[in-house]
Amino acid sequence: MTRPSYSRRSFLGNVGLGLVLASFSVVGCARVVPGPDAPGYLVYIGTNVSAETENTIFLYRLNPTTGALTQVSGLKGGASPTYLTLDAKRQHLYAVNETNTFRGAPSGAVSAFTIDPKTGGLTLLSQESSQGASPCYISLDRTEKAVLVANYMGGNVSVLPVQADGRVGTPTAMDQHQGSGPHKNQTAPHAHCFLPDPANKYDFAVDLGTDKVYSYQLDPASGKLTNQPAPAFTAKPGAGPRHLTFHPNGRNAYLINELNSTVTALTYDAAQGTFSEIQTLSTLPADFVGENSCADIHVSPDGKFLYASNRGHNSIAVFAIDSRSNLTLIQHESTQGKTPRNFTLDPAGRLLLVGNQNTNNVFTYYIDKQSGKLRPTGQSITIPSPMFLFVTSDFTQGGK
Repeated sequence: MTRPSYSRRSFLGNVGLGLVLASFSVVGCARVVPGPDAPGYLVYIGTNVSAETENTIFLYRLNPTTGALTQVSGLKGGASPTYLTLDAKRQHLYAVNETNTFRGAPSGAVSAFTIDPKTGGLTLLSQESSQGASPCYISLDRTEKAVLVANYMGGNVSVLPVQADGRVGTPTAMDQHQGSGPHKNQTAPHAHCFLPDPANKYDFAVDLGTDKVYSYQLDPASGKLTNQPAPAFTAKPGAGPRHLTFHPNGRNAYLINELNSTVTALTYDAAQGTFSEIQTLSTLPADFVGENSCADIHVSPDGKFLYASNRGHNSIAVFAIDSRSNLTLIQHESTQGKTPRNFTLDPAGRLLLVGNQNTNNVFTYYIDKQSGKLRPTGQSITIPSPMFLFVTSDFTQGGK
């Protein structure tokens, strides 16, 4: 099997974007009233649409029974809002604007919005520099007093305070990563993920360019970020770690490696803030030949299955998780489009939604609760360059 030769920025191209922006459609939106145990959902979708005058964040209603997506509104989220997060009360949405310049400086931006509780609509509250170019990941500290941002081209991470009214303030901390790796796409550090652990004791930055996971401790009150003396984990040279996700048990985690198309199962030492490798497996079929890079990774809410996306093979790889957190590959399911940069599961673990960045569509899948395998619902939408999907309960119709 040959490994890919590509540039990450090549995945930010849009296929037929002008036509899609002029007229995009919803496919297969049959209405089925969900049962009492199946609450409705809203889905916020961030895109790589760079024109600030256009709608760049889209809001859909997800039918939990059929997997159908029905558009609610298009929203102005600024240029390229490629990663989103919401606070626990669904009062505020935060986005990174994945640009290389902001207010004349080499940086992207972080935008804070209020959410209309009746419509789900957004109103811009504030926008600040991310202190690094091409921010590609944002998460909330678990106290919700700060947002954590990974700047891909900047090769650094930053912390911005969240004020009482939901606005983000100017960054209180930034850490510049150093180093490189053996792959042609590792000539510099490339921070790709920054998130807190389940206990909110440590914060971890995954760097694709240096093959390392860095550990920090954050004081949410002051916004001060303290580096730990050694990396929390070092991946295999050239692996290109991209995203980290924790198992619901808090004792294990999983790392997806973009450049060598693998996933790594980890044990987590919550006292020390470090990881140890259990195993590493390919996300690809044994007979696959061609270019591929991995993107996103999620554990099912019940902790029994792991899902990972392949860009090139254009599939979701499904793994079973055993009692020791070992992985067994059980399925490859086509994403029915090209470049699945991001996907997500609904909170109940009944549905999986995947956004195909370079074919401008989102497809939904049923999840078999017993086997973990995916089955297409037959439902999809056309949307310009989908980059991120956030599913939440439908608070506009009495959801909790």
